[in-house]
Amino acid sequence: MADRELLFSPAAELGRLVRRREISSVELARLSLAALDSRGRSLNAVAELTPKLALAQAEQADREIASGYLRGPLHGVPYGAKDLLATRDIPTRWGSPTHRDQVFDYDAAVVVRLREAGAVLVAKLAMVELAGGGAYAFPSASLHGPGRNPWDPQRWAGGSSSGSGAAVGGGMVPFAIGSETWGSITVPAAFCNVSGMRPTYGRVPRHGAMALSWTMDKLGPMARTAEDCALILAAIAGHDPRDQSSLPERFAFRPSAIDRRQLRLGILPQQYGGAYPAPEAQARFEAALEVLHGLGHRDEEVALPDFPYDVAASTIIAAEGASAFENLIRGPRLEELADEAQRQGLREGLAVPAVDYLRAMRVRTLAAPAAVAVFERVDVLVAPTLLRGAPDVDADLRESFGGMGGNGGMGNLLGWPSISVPMGLGADGMPLGLELIGPPDGEAVLLALATAYQRETGWHLARPPQ
Repeated sequence: MADRELLFSPAAELGRLVRRREISSVELARLSLAALDSRGRSLNAVAELTPKLALAQAEQADREIASGYLRGPLHGVPYGAKDLLATRDIPTRWGSPTHRDQVFDYDAAVVVRLREAGAVLVAKLAMVELAGGGAYAFPSASLHGPGRNPWDPQRWAGGSSSGSGAAVGGGMVPFAIGSETWGSITVPAAFCNVSGMRPTYGRVPRHGAMALSWTMDKLGPMARTAEDCALILAAIAGHDPRDQSSLPERFAFRPSAIDRRQLRLGILPQQYGGAYPAPEAQARFEAALEVLHGLGHRDEEVALPDFPYDVAASTIIAAEGASAFENLIRGPRLEELADEAQRQGLREGLAVPAVDYLRAMRVRTLAAPAAVAVFERVDVLVAPTLLRGAPDVDADLRESFGGMGGNGGMGNLLGWPSISVPMGLGADGMPLGLELIGPPDGEAVLLALATAYQRETGWHLARPPQ
């Protein structure tokens, strides 16, 4: 298999090749490191390569597999970690000029779990500074420059997991770990033709991850396929006593979770219907629905209870983000951040009245049981992830994101899981995503449905032009 084909292969397939010893983990690591060092750097996707660690982990994987000791489906497979995850003795800069010299003496829980699964860490991947907690205005809001899209370097890779989306979408790593507080996995997944999973709040422990919003931050996989996302989630999910918000249950992938079931799919009118502003997304979405109908599922339009989901979510993020970065905001180094809107947004977060924060928390408390009742009527909510492809890399996001759509505020506020998978290209050649949203603990059905959809389509296999 050619090097380019290998790097675009799903993690599950690469794991099988390594276990059958048809290719070594060391060979894969070297290929990935080389791709990241060239293409990855040109797209501003790389925060730090980890060649010494990667080759040591790959050599260990090859020795273990040769001796018959198999750790699982990710054994010997390279990956990248968003640079908000702590890595022992390797810089963890949070995408921020103010943290360019930051190094931890421990690994984040997710990094430890992937090491125990035999995965090989080849890079820390670039991100928007401080995960964009101050509501940045430009893609250039990063220590590493604007995240460029592998499908068109003059377009944005999405944020804040820009490097993770670009590195997977550009065939530099078979999977990566991203984080989401509001769209930071699903947006770059849609823009870069990647399958990206936002798990239920608390499904994946956050020990060692940068805190932006303690009650909304989530870690999740970004990969070639939904099946890969399921395998990665199984490796990283489960309780960690150092993260009291982490759920007790592990996750086991069951492709048969929807076998012989006719799922009820709920179409969100916020995204679809009425004066639809994006005919290309509409056409791709209707084609995706036809595939799901062919699998035996039916759909109906649904509406969620009328709550100010986005206002509540933005208020909580502003207040909790300002608390997390209070020392930085009150100190002289705030001016080092790359984006003026980001700096201003963080300052304004300190001024959020307690009554507004508590009102937003009350909205969430009232909305959660009312909104989740929609899943008594349907099994899965479906929508375009976003209504358009990636904007220009130098665009003002305050203007270019108008009309983009998206359910990030609602889903993240309520802690619901979601997966974005590729559903085709627009007329401009840029990817569009299909989003499947489920109730808390609904990952198994979402992943099984997304996997079934990908068996019937080939959009997730499409590669960017070179």
